[in-house]
Amino acid sequence: MVRASCYSPYCPFQAKRLPSNTSPCRKIPWKLSTPQKRRQRKRLRIVDNVISVLGNALERQGLTTKNLERWKGEMPTEAEMVPKDKYTIFDKKEKKYRKGIHSELCCV
Repeated sequence: MVRASCYSPYCPFQAKRLPSNTSPCRKIPWKLSTPQKRRQRKRLRIVDNVISVLGNALERQGLTTKNLERWKGEMPTEAEMVPKDKYTIFDKKEKKYRKGIHSELCCV
């Protein structure tokens, strides 16, 4: 039996191909690994360092900003934060309104 070449997407003899822009779904673990947590804590400490350097530089010049003072008053440092705040973010669509920070990186 001779088969004619078929270029139609509905041809039963043609191998099914996925579009080229799709990628396999990667599974996201339900918790952060130890190295991921270490990197996140390091990022938070860098932010704390930037805020303190900026505050010290403005203070030496005799200046201040309302936003910086508000940040220092309201935002805790990395050492003062509870783990829930370090490793999760708010999301109104989630069941318990919290989502792991590592789930954001999957779809970038």
